[in-house]
This record gives sequence, C-alpha cells and structure tokens, in this order.
Amino acid sequence: MKRILCAAAAALISTAAFVPAQAFAKGDVLVVRTAPPAPRHEVVPHARRGFEWAPGYWNWNGHRYVWQKGHFEKVRKGYSYHRPEWRQDGNGWTLVRGGWQRGDRDGDGVPNRLDNRPNNPNRS
Repeated sequence: MKRILCAAAAALISTAAFVPAQAFAKGDVLVVRTAPPAPRHEVVPHARRGFEWAPGYWNWNGHRYVWQKGHFEKVRKGYSYHRPEWRQDGNGWTLVRGGWQRGDRDGDGVPNRLDNRPNNPNRS
C-alpha cells in the first residue's frame, strides 16, 4: 500500500512540475505571470477622415499571447481613444483594455482633464 501511495504522490508532483501557472483571475481582472513580448512594428496607413488608428497589441487567449492587428475606429464625438496596454504590478501583468472614454468635449483628441482650454471655439 505504501508503494502505491508513494507512486501516486510522485506522479502528482511530476505532472504539477510540467504544468506552469501562466495566468489567474483576480475578480474580473486577468493577471498573467509572464511579460508580454515586445510590441510588433506596424506600418500605420494614411489617416482617414472621421477615423482614428487603433494600434495593435498583444492579447492573452488563455494559453499564450496572440497579436491583435491595428485597425481604424470610427471617431466618436465627445470621446477619446485609449490604446490597450499591459501594466505590471506585484502579481504579474494586467491588460488594460482601452477603448473609447468620455471626456473630450472639443474633439481635439486631448481629454478634458489634460486640456488647458477645453471647448475652445477658435481651435482648429
């Protein structure tokens, strides 16, 4: 009986050694223990009127990092676009998804909290 228990314990330990914990959930936030790769260089196409370029980024698919290509987003009046970015803390790496956020009343791309003169009618 001791031999069976020792063999079972050895099997559990050896399989646990080969299955690394890459990510864990902390509430609604996914934390990845390994750093994302360096961002890829993307050729940014010519600007399109009424659209903003959303750069590519590394996304986590549950097992590994996967590159999400950049694309154009239709401009939303009164909003500013924030690109997705990975932030490191004591537990690992967390993806801040980014997207459109309110707070750009004059449509110049500068959020109101950072804009010295929001709603300036003379700004082009």
